Amino acid sequence: MPLSPSSAAALRDEVAGTITDDPEALTRFASDASHLVGTPAAAVAPRDREDVERIVQWARRWKVPLVGRGGGSSLDGESVPPPGGVVVDFSGWTRILEVDEADRLVRVGPGLVNRELHRALLPHGLFFPPNPGSWAMSTIGGNTATNASGPRSLRYGSTRAWVRGIEVVLGTGEFLRVGHRTRKASTGPDLLGFFVGSEGTLGLFTEITLSLAPTPERRVGLVLPVPDDLSFRTTLPRLLASPAPAFAAIEYLDRSTAAALSRFASGRLPGDSALVLLELETTVADEERDLERAAERLAGSGFSGDPVVFPDADQLWTLRGQSGDAIEQEGVRIHEDIAVPWSRLDELIEGTKAIGARHEVPTRLFGHLGDGNLHPGFVLDPASERATTVRRELLELTKRLGGTISAEHGVGLVKAPYLVLEHGDVGVSLLEAFKRRCDPDGILNPGKLYPGPGPVAGRGSS
Repeated sequence: MPLSPSSAAALRDEVAGTITDDPEALTRFASDASHLVGTPAAAVAPRDREDVERIVQWARRWKVPLVGRGGGSSLDGESVPPPGGVVVDFSGWTRILEVDEADRLVRVGPGLVNRELHRALLPHGLFFPPNPGSWAMSTIGGNTATNASGPRSLRYGSTRAWVRGIEVVLGTGEFLRVGHRTRKASTGPDLLGFFVGSEGTLGLFTEITLSLAPTPERRVGLVLPVPDDLSFRTTLPRLLASPAPAFAAIEYLDRSTAAALSRFASGRLPGDSALVLLELETTVADEERDLERAAERLAGSGFSGDPVVFPDADQLWTLRGQSGDAIEQEGVRIHEDIAVPWSRLDELIEGTKAIGARHEVPTRLFGHLGDGNLHPGFVLDPASERATTVRRELLELTKRLGGTISAEHGVGLVKAPYLVLEHGDVGVSLLEAFKRRCDPDGILNPGKLYPGPGPVAGRGSS
């Protein structure tokens, strides 16, 4: 669905950045890491903030949908364009504008990749704690737009806890700077919080200010098998009963996921049982002592045997980040993202397996155990009617257990119909009211986050 000749000409007249409208070149903007595929009419790489404002103003006049895009790692279709939509490509906005060591802040462009920021901050002795499994390709803009997390969220929280300020162009074309460089503020409701997790439905980020943490002197990875009779309801409180030694992450791979990842990673992880993966923060002087303490606490929590030790925890998280690719090779087509309180984890795991068995669908489970955040995978066509039933039953189970339908992946197109399950009618109406103020014409990422039918089709669907 190409742009009309008049609107295309107007776009070229008004925008200084690069415009792509060749159908073959546009295929890389049509999909993300979900199963959904869109049909963009064009992609624009804006040159600067003024360019972004002009793009939004053009889109309002011509009633053309806009979809912001960074690394395209979204799992729920957040960056999939609707028919005839224009992708605003921020992948080139990778500059680090400022590193403030005194206040532990960094200002970045929204297209900067998470891992590249990590590497750039190493000489400063600082780091940005959220490390999603897709950190090798996901961008800070995307992390902010979906409130991404990752293994270290057990100790450090999600992206929301680390965003200090943003610059954003609203769907009205207005420019807004929101947030504070100070560590706290009390000036009414948290306006910044509306934008973190908004999935590009309220505005397009042009700059993001992040808070940073001091880099731990040593970060060690540990891997242990999970006994078949272990109860996480009692195990997790024991593991986290004391702040020393400090576990920054506790991850889980069920037996089938561990086996798939072991094959995918050439045996660098055990593959004959379910696994827990942990990160221990320590110092060079205390490492040996803290490893001994960690082993004692693990043994006291029901684990047996000596852990496999990764001297650099990032090596372990790079492996763990391949879990999705590993189980995808096994045929998994639905990747979910849910969380429940620790006390209900055992019920969630058993309930998820029961859903798979009831529908005769193989199930895989992995995720951020320390947060109660798991990623169930189901081997079935995500565009099928059975997939809709399986997802609905899983989300309803999660809510019954006091959980959330999305812990870190966002809502996107895939879960928009279930948002009312999370917030209720009144809560959704409040979100929609704020959306109308920021984007009165509904041009920003339509169909995402808010309830309603999605405008794109799944791969292989008719």
